[in-house]
Amino acid sequence: MFDLSQDAIADRLLRSPRLPFYLRRFQTVLEAERARREQFYEEITEDQKVEFINGEVVVQSPVKLRHSQASDNLFTLLSAYVRRHQLGMVRHEKVLVTLTRNDYEPDICFFKRERAQKFSPEQIKFPAPDFVVEVLSPSTEEIDRGVKFEDYALHGVAEYWIVDPDRETVEQYALREGAEAYELRVKVQDGRLHSVAVEGFSIPVQAIFDNQMHLKTLRNILGD
Repeated sequence: MFDLSQDAIADRLLRSPRLPFYLRRFQTVLEAERARREQFYEEITEDQKVEFINGEVVVQSPVKLRHSQASDNLFTLLSAYVRRHQLGMVRHEKVLVTLTRNDYEPDICFFKRERAQKFSPEQIKFPAPDFVVEVLSPSTEEIDRGVKFEDYALHGVAEYWIVDPDRETVEQYALREGAEAYELRVKVQDGRLHSVAVEGFSIPVQAIFDNQMHLKTLRNILGD
């Protein structure tokens, strides 16, 4: 997660006579990254789940069943709610979110209607969503809590959920007012979650992990 001491590091660099030397080094690194990123765009295929993070191509490993069930359950609930109320667009895994330096394929993401209406049917790169969910796995937890946590906040993703399918918990983060950083709203194992980015979306936490609760909640959303 973002360390406020990084601001102090930046201030120190700005006052250092070494700044021009660091700047040349950073420019060299970023130029090499841009070349690798263009190659990444040319080589990725639809059947892969890969991301481009800090100049490296990161290939995601297969996940456990409990991971995919939690992801599928939450996607189904959010997608049904957003479609019923015509709030925008929800996508699941295979959407490439292209930020300033990095490219991610979030487990779940939501774009408000005003933004989603501008997307074309042929579009393959997408801007920062309004809401992102990442479901933890051993191979992704460091990234989900590290570079993605900082990057999503810097690019104005209003709400970020970190779902832990092993502990059956959800951490809900929202942007701190006037800051490009997240604050924890709740970390819960039961009760209800109320989204701040998806107007009116509220579900029992266990609807993500328990299939019977999921089905009951889905019926309520659909009005059956």
